[in-house]
Amino acid sequence: MNGPHDLGGQMGLGPVTPEKNEPIFHAEWEKRALGVTLTAGAMGHWSIDESRHARENRHPVDYLSSSYYEIWIKGLEALLERHGFVTGRDLAKGRAVDPAATPKRVLKAADVPAALARGGPCDRPATAPARFKAGDRIMTRNFSPTGHTRLPRYARGKHGVIESVHEAHVFPDSNAHGQGENPQWLYTVVFDGREIWGDDADPTLTLSVDAWESYLEPV
Repeated sequence: MNGPHDLGGQMGLGPVTPEKNEPIFHAEWEKRALGVTLTAGAMGHWSIDESRHARENRHPVDYLSSSYYEIWIKGLEALLERHGFVTGRDLAKGRAVDPAATPKRVLKAADVPAALARGGPCDRPATAPARFKAGDRIMTRNFSPTGHTRLPRYARGKHGVIESVHEAHVFPDSNAHGQGENPQWLYTVVFDGREIWGDDADPTLTLSVDAWESYLEPV
């Protein structure tokens, strides 16, 4: 999906200006946005990949005019409605109006520390040998899927070198759409800055991308 979240190399959006001593949250409601998103995900009705896609799959005007946690809440609303936990009428009125689905499980407050410590590992057993090894030269596929993908738009159709092999991991492109985990080998690929951004790029710059095997072709 070529969405508004995929900003690498785009001009006109202003510089990145890190905030000194930036707080973890800028407002109390942001804490609640994070907490509600995590506890809703713990119900077990969608994957982290579907959750990411729900946040990224927004109209550019909406996405670029929303703050970080506003995007999280809008993505969560889409997930809750898709899986039957809220309806459009519920959202319009700001309260429950219609019957809702029953969660598969409920995360209790006492279980939160253990759940956060456990995380959501996405490494899986490999079903075939890795196609590439460190040092191999590759070219990324040039494609524009309508669904979810983790290969940035600016890194498609580019030449790079395999730096690291990270075993097999859940393939987000299928997992985001309920089409199975389909584990693939994951690699860190290093690109020269000029390969990504052209002759005007800083010649000392390199870019690293974690890329699944089906994104890559040998050179």
